[in-house]
Amino acid sequence: MMKKVLTAVSLVALAFSAAAQTDGAASKSPEYKFTTVLELPVTSVKNQSRSGTCWCFSALSFLESEVIRINNIKDPSAYPDFSEMFIISKSYKDRADKYIRTDGNINFAAGSEFEDVLHVIGDYGLVPQSAMPGLQKLPQHTEVDAVLKSYVDAIANVRVRPISNNWLNAFESIEESYFGVCPESFSVDGKDYTPASYRDAMKINPKDYVTITSFTHHPFYEKFIVEISDNWRWDASYNVPLDEMMQILDYALEKGYTVCWGTDVSEKGFNRQGIGVLLPDEESSTGSDQERWVGKSDDKAAPADASLPKELVPDQEYRQVGFDNKTTTDDHGMHIYGIAKDQNGTKYYLVKNSWGETGKYKGIWYCSENFVKGKTIEIAVHKDAVPKAIAKKLGIN
Repeated sequence: MMKKVLTAVSLVALAFSAAAQTDGAASKSPEYKFTTVLELPVTSVKNQSRSGTCWCFSALSFLESEVIRINNIKDPSAYPDFSEMFIISKSYKDRADKYIRTDGNINFAAGSEFEDVLHVIGDYGLVPQSAMPGLQKLPQHTEVDAVLKSYVDAIANVRVRPISNNWLNAFESIEESYFGVCPESFSVDGKDYTPASYRDAMKINPKDYVTITSFTHHPFYEKFIVEISDNWRWDASYNVPLDEMMQILDYALEKGYTVCWGTDVSEKGFNRQGIGVLLPDEESSTGSDQERWVGKSDDKAAPADASLPKELVPDQEYRQVGFDNKTTTDDHGMHIYGIAKDQNGTKYYLVKNSWGETGKYKGIWYCSENFVKGKTIEIAVHKDAVPKAIAKKLGIN
């Protein structure tokens, strides 16, 4: 018995010691002091929780800001809140259909791209959160992703032909058990809508949006299909030099347009406290969607003095090498909505994440210009947010 008591005391002492070490490390972390230069309206921070659906959360956040901009909404209480589960359900259905048509030769997983959301909105419409809130308070998609993947694999590999016409109906039934039923009609503020009429009432036209990237393995000023597995629809992005990609980003923000951002967050400089800077010796981490990329909440903060870390300065070659050797990967989608500067005058972008109100800035990240230049896979903007000279080179009307 005494041995058990001593063991318990030892464990408690170790726990206090570990906590003190963590607190001590945290106190030595660099202290960033940000000044906001430009901030555009965004809706509240959401939490994708244990789901790989950042592509949907970031795209809908971006489109909510677009509705605010297009309709000149001043009252935050009137800001839109769109249903992620409606988009996810329709996307998975389209993905399953293509998976079977290609005999299982496309990626069938939780990830996707911004353009996928535009396809869904164009084909099926848009639904407010109140009309389809989903069946879970926070998304927990590990099980449903495994079930749906097993199901489509079974259909793709069945040796008996022809395939039954009922397989897609059964697939949708599984979805409904996890995501809820996609409504055919609903009411908002006493007015009746269908998903298509609600989309039109919000003044969202999917054809008004373009994606921009910057890599040298394809010609500049042309479109190419970015070779990432989540791009299962095989959508193409406009390719421009790095300086012009950043010019588009800054021009958009300065003109009142926010930006949807696909990037690599499996980097040492992207931490759970809301900072993204481009540091050497990048490392990866794993876990839930947030833990997967930036570690668990008990991760030790990097010891440092009061000075801010020195960043790498990326160029076009850095981006290309990273994409080619897989040190720059398509990890996460977020929403850029402003500009800030730190105490040294270094430029950062205000980024709305979808990991809940976590970190020092309650779900907002400050990502440096160098980080964005070096680790962006692509950005999405309204076509009018592209400077006219660049739009002309790209043939964007």
